[in-house]
Amino acid sequence: MSIVKRFYDDIAEREWKRLTHDAYHRLEFIVTMHFLERYLPPSGLVLDAGGGPGRYTIELAKKGYDVVLFDLSPKCLDVATRKIARAHVSDRVGRVIEGTIIDLTMFRDEEFDAVLCLGPFSHLIENRDREKAASEIVRVAKKGAPLFIGVIGLYGVFREVLQRLQYELTEPSHEELFTSGVHRWHIDRHKGVRGFPDALFWHPRDLRELFERNGVKTLEMATCEGLSCHLQGPTNRLYRDKEKWAKWVDLILETCTDPILLGMGEHFLYVGRK
Repeated sequence: MSIVKRFYDDIAEREWKRLTHDAYHRLEFIVTMHFLERYLPPSGLVLDAGGGPGRYTIELAKKGYDVVLFDLSPKCLDVATRKIARAHVSDRVGRVIEGTIIDLTMFRDEEFDAVLCLGPFSHLIENRDREKAASEIVRVAKKGAPLFIGVIGLYGVFREVLQRLQYELTEPSHEELFTSGVHRWHIDRHKGVRGFPDALFWHPRDLRELFERNGVKTLEMATCEGLSCHLQGPTNRLYRDKEKWAKWVDLILETCTDPILLGMGEHFLYVGRK
């Protein structure tokens, strides 16, 4: 996990901007907030596990929720602390804690009215770590609490390879990606720089089964980029026409749970209830 920690320390400021970088990236935030607003209780204490620089923490605090922000990266938490103060929601964010979702022992059983975990499961390449993290996420949630788990999609990554990284199809160091969805950190011999850290790219079925094994009832699954997946140029151009953009967002939200689209997105969201 030290590689993952170092990676997010290095990009902490960029990670804060990622969900508002352009219209295409805003879709992940729009879709995720749509399901948070649908399934969150009217009030309560929310754990934002792996919340990074605090984008969702701040948004939920503004809506009146009490939030605990928890993340592996101290640099991301430094950014979050500044942004939380600037947004004037420090009174709603009671704790900002550094740690890993594999170990949530600092939290009591059934402490939270809802749990977000938008990203960390994409960096657990060992099965034992995934099982432990899922168990911990479920343990700290109250009975009946909604869980929101966001991950990077396997087939979306395959499409990214086709679009930008075709050499990876025959690169020996990437063979594990195409057989089991695991990407391991390595020095990119084509770019000569450090690439993406250790990661697991998910099939929707596997994420659903992981949480159902831990006693969670699946409510919905949605692809975050939906019909726009890998269509960044057209999506960003459409944003210039606000009327057309509003119509497109409506279509995204209407279709994002369609199983035909679910596995093809760059990111997808699992919503369950303990």
